[in-house]
Amino acid sequence: MEQRKWPKKLDPIVDEFAECFDSMERYELLFQYAKKNPSPLPIEDWSDSNQVHGCQSRAHVSCEIDENGRFLMRGGADAQIVQGLMSITALAVNGMSPDEVSQMSPDFTDAMGLKSTLTPSRSNGFLNMFNRVKEHAKNLK
Repeated sequence: MEQRKWPKKLDPIVDEFAECFDSMERYELLFQYAKKNPSPLPIEDWSDSNQVHGCQSRAHVSCEIDENGRFLMRGGADAQIVQGLMSITALAVNGMSPDEVSQMSPDFTDAMGLKSTLTPSRSNGFLNMFNRVKEHAKNLK
């Protein structure tokens, strides 16, 4: 019956963004999430091998399996908008199984109203980052 293609734990965040009045309010919310990154990747760990290509800003993602066999995404970016998107993605995927992550869809950004908010290059950068996380999940299974 339900059409959600993202983990239930993202519902409150999706609702929070969907209730925003306009793009500026969504950007402000992204800035708030940028500060709440649950699993940051420190700048000293940024490298060519974990850089997300096709992103306007410098963005880096590292994925691994924790001691309980659950997925852990760590991310960092030099732009607050990108950092906010990474934080929300980490909140979504951290703790899932690699198989669940590899099958996840980025549809939550549409439900949040971000598709109309992000510039085409930011949207493309987000998709590159999201696809990289999914690819890591496939390789970590």
